[in-house]
Amino acid sequence: MIFARNLRRARRLQEMSQEALGLAAGLSRTYVSEVERGARNVSIDNMGALAKALGVPLKHLVDADMFNAVEMLPKE
Repeated sequence: MIFARNLRRARRLQEMSQEALGLAAGLSRTYVSEVERGARNVSIDNMGALAKALGVPLKHLVDADMFNAVEMLPKE
């Protein structure tokens, strides 16, 4: 679930839609949605493709503490 949570946070920080992320990673919007909800297991290859599409090192997407500060930011 750490990858799923961080993927969603990183995507939202970049104001990227699931569709745009899927397209950039060569995956479907449905696949991205299922990964973010934790409804689908994701292969290491697809994890790498999603990280690359976001321009984020994969190690950041699997780090439990990487995006925790985002929750503290005020919502606009």
